[in-house]
Amino acid sequence: MSAASSRRKLLIRRFTETMAYGAGGAAVLGLAGMPAGWLSGAIIGVSAAALSGRPMYMPPPVARAVYVILGISLGSSVTPSTIASMVTWPLSMIALAIAMTAITASVTIYLKLVHGWPTLDALFAAAPGALAQAMALAQDTGANVRAIALVQTVRLFVLAVALPLIFAAFGVMGVAPPRGGNLPMVQLIFELGVIILVSSGAALLAFRLNLPGGLILGSMAASGILHGTGWVHAFLPVPVVIFSFIIMGSMIGTRLGGADLRQLLRLSLVGLGALLVGTSVGCLFAVGVAWLLGLRTDSLVIAYAPGAMEAMTIIAFALHLDPVFVGVHQLARFTFMSLVLPGAVGVIRAWEGHAKKDAE
Repeated sequence: MSAASSRRKLLIRRFTETMAYGAGGAAVLGLAGMPAGWLSGAIIGVSAAALSGRPMYMPPPVARAVYVILGISLGSSVTPSTIASMVTWPLSMIALAIAMTAITASVTIYLKLVHGWPTLDALFAAAPGALAQAMALAQDTGANVRAIALVQTVRLFVLAVALPLIFAAFGVMGVAPPRGGNLPMVQLIFELGVIILVSSGAALLAFRLNLPGGLILGSMAASGILHGTGWVHAFLPVPVVIFSFIIMGSMIGTRLGGADLRQLLRLSLVGLGALLVGTSVGCLFAVGVAWLLGLRTDSLVIAYAPGAMEAMTIIAFALHLDPVFVGVHQLARFTFMSLVLPGAVGVIRAWEGHAKKDAE
């Protein structure tokens, strides 16, 4: 047996095991009717396996296909009222930029003063939802990449699992959108074919253009246009959506693979403190913007939450809120942080350089 064949079989076994843990965790919470239970349960199941030392794995082609499926599902929630409300979005995105600056600054100060982190390390760990950019800059500047990654991962994990539970505890749930009624089978098959074809094409185009979250946002945009304009009325079958939630949750859970448990426990406390500070600031902005612009506070809280763009958008969908609103704002947040973060690093390094010279 060749080395390539052996490796392929090993990866298949790891993927099968990952899906078994993900499906088991998802079934526990999903069948119990927990909000976003299929997603959160899969995260918990795979994370627990990863932390116990099991090698978890998700093939990139499977992940890409699921991003497209999720994008189609997210876009199907678009209605004419969603399109009408878009006129207020530019103002809330301006407020978003201010909120992200405040969140980053407050968490950076917290990590520096309370935990004694170097300024750049604290900045990279504080950057909300810009993990790839933060990791690249951290490596270039010699920052503590492992600690930064773990703090960011803890924040994503806690938000993805705890946020739906907190919303449910306070009775914050949207109304499930209508599923389009019983379409004739021929029309249903035709419309599903159109949705899949157009959305997949848009996802591929966005991916080729290297847009952030291109696969999920491209398919969401295409599906949203098709549904929002009333050209199609079909929806993906519920089992397909649930299965995509399980795979997405399993992907998030694999991020804890290979983590040192003692270091993870220590940094989890740091990450939870940073999350509390950042989320508190974000919620204050969300409440204020909701009051000023007449928008839904719950959707704004998730839109301003310092988590991963894909995860926050899917949570909004699972809670029957407005995933398109959340997705557009999360994309704006990612773009803003990607543009501002390198400049902030330059300013801090210049300031530290001048301070060092003055001390000498």
